[in-house]
Amino acid sequence: MRFSPAPAQNVWRPIVVTISLFVTPLIFTACGTSAASQMGNPSRQVAPTVDQVQASSGSSSPPSSSSSGSTNTITTPPVLLFNGTGTDDDVSAVEAVLNTLKLSYATANSSQLNAMTQTKLNAYKLFIVPGGNSITIGNNLSEATTAMVRATVQNDGLHYLGICAGGFFGSYQNANGLDLTSGTWFNVWPNFGKGTGKEAVQISFPRSSRLDMYWHDGPETSGWGSIVAKYPDGTAAIVEGSYGKGFAIMSGVHPEAPAGWRSCCSFTTPLATDLAYANTLVKAALAGTLLPHY
Repeated sequence: MRFSPAPAQNVWRPIVVTISLFVTPLIFTACGTSAASQMGNPSRQVAPTVDQVQASSGSSSPPSSSSSGSTNTITTPPVLLFNGTGTDDDVSAVEAVLNTLKLSYATANSSQLNAMTQTKLNAYKLFIVPGGNSITIGNNLSEATTAMVRATVQNDGLHYLGICAGGFFGSYQNANGLDLTSGTWFNVWPNFGKGTGKEAVQISFPRSSRLDMYWHDGPETSGWGSIVAKYPDGTAAIVEGSYGKGFAIMSGVHPEAPAGWRSCCSFTTPLATDLAYANTLVKAALAGTLLPHY
């Protein structure tokens, strides 16, 4: 996962980030897996793109028809999943969760999201941005687009789920982030000074047992919202909160990680348990339901 350089108000953090980038310039590039490395790609339904979905359920435009008279337009599903430039194989992992939950969804790449209007985006209930590279994601979207997404959350009540890179992108970052955190910037979790990479990290919750979850350069989400889960050092791993009329969950870890990703590390938590928690996150984000928090 790629994180954004610190905003100007963070005085000491830019120094740390700059040194890290010069020493290991390729470290903070991706969370999950690279698009070129398919690891346990889950089977999934073929979801429609936003271009195949009518602008809203109340659209006055008649659906298009083929020469045989069949209707080609698709009613707006509840979930919009971003799969544009900067995302990686985490798109497939999130799709597997949506399929398990039997949630219909549409996808939007960078150019499609750039072309969307606030009215069309507001037809969805939940917008998900998965893992990848948050700087690349932001740099391939226009400032007008991120402002439009922000306004749809704030004014119209769209919900947002950001996982790893999606958490960075949902926060305040110089690389055209959404800033649903009202100026709070997320840094990469320091992992006890061990550096970055892939690791099974023990995550704690206020009312349930600890779970080992896949972490790959994900953010420490401290400073905004309510803490749903913590890293071993007590800092925030998952947070939730409101932004205007909307609702957002930001996760620094990957409960949705498929079996192939977990070969990197030793997990004490069964795959099915982590995937079940991924289901919980998606359902809570969709409904705007507050999860137990500290």
